[in-house]
Amino acid sequence: MSVEFIGYVGHFDSSETRRRSGPAIDVPYIEAVAKAHEHVGFDRVLVAFHSNSAESILIGQHIAHVTDRLGLMIAHRPGFTAPTLAARQLATLDQFSRGRAAVHIITGGNDRELAQDGDSLSKDERYARASEYLDVLRQEWTSAKPFDYDGKFYQVKGGFGDVKPYRAEGIPVFFGGASEAAIPVAGKHADVYALWGETLQQTADLLGRIRGAAAPHGRSPRFSLSLRPILAETEELAWAKADAILARARSLRETGGNGRSPHNARQYDGSGSAPLPPNEGSRRLLEAAAQGKRLDKRLWTEIAALTGASGNSTALVGTPDQVAESLLDYHDLGISTFLIRGFDPLVDAIQYGRELIPEFHRRLADRAATKVAAE
Repeated sequence: MSVEFIGYVGHFDSSETRRRSGPAIDVPYIEAVAKAHEHVGFDRVLVAFHSNSAESILIGQHIAHVTDRLGLMIAHRPGFTAPTLAARQLATLDQFSRGRAAVHIITGGNDRELAQDGDSLSKDERYARASEYLDVLRQEWTSAKPFDYDGKFYQVKGGFGDVKPYRAEGIPVFFGGASEAAIPVAGKHADVYALWGETLQQTADLLGRIRGAAAPHGRSPRFSLSLRPILAETEELAWAKADAILARARSLRETGGNGRSPHNARQYDGSGSAPLPPNEGSRRLLEAAAQGKRLDKRLWTEIAALTGASGNSTALVGTPDQVAESLLDYHDLGISTFLIRGFDPLVDAIQYGRELIPEFHRRLADRAATKVAAE
């Protein structure tokens, strides 16, 4: 099972511990972070989407322009662009980037944020709409002749995409969501099912549910796990670094937040923790956080607890070899893609590429060699 490492290119410099600097599109920052990820060996980078942010496909196009081989994972929210048009936009990007595009379908779990884009559907309705959206998207990518589609949310007459994905296998579709409404859609559509950094037991249970939902469709999706590694030369120094990150994150929240989203800043009430999240993925992280601050070998949950698990917010803490070992535990469950980003995005990405990714691949190769020797 091949392994892929995905990084993160923000539209500007910001994190739970770093107040936003620069404009809404900080072009020099985007270019520097993208080039750094390519230089240190990441396979792909996530380009995020928010209801108040710059357009992710266009950010991805610029990243492709300033890099040579770095893959793209374009976060895309269905429902705001016609699926036929979105299919052609993504296929165009894939052609210009010579097959480097992937799309991450973000159905959306926060009703207040979605209302900023005029979306008033319920969560269950959004997932039903996403399923139709992906039906049409794939037909636009694959159909050799005009097609019709008659759904509840989309009706297409004579649809046809003259521009197709660069590779015959198409554009990979990543899909996230852990609610009862999300699981069947993931089973039908996900090439890669994406989840946040849960405990090993939670991860195993969720992967089993996705595999069960995919089986009736004859599909075997791959799995991606998102984490925030915290590395240092010794385990003691790594945990001290985690404590310092938590202190900075608390301080930033107490003084108004990181400046990324005025919507999120208004939610914070100054109590030291965030409101309960509206989505199942975040609830699952908070369930883990309720079990303790440190779980399994080195899963750290305090940033998730502080922020209400509003996104990728759990960490693996330790030396590069210790964190690589923990990543292998997830790999043993079936995880083949790791989406990792730091609290100091540029500096941490460079450290991951120099220390963590090579150590993981070395350990994985050693395992394979040991297995061959034993046969």
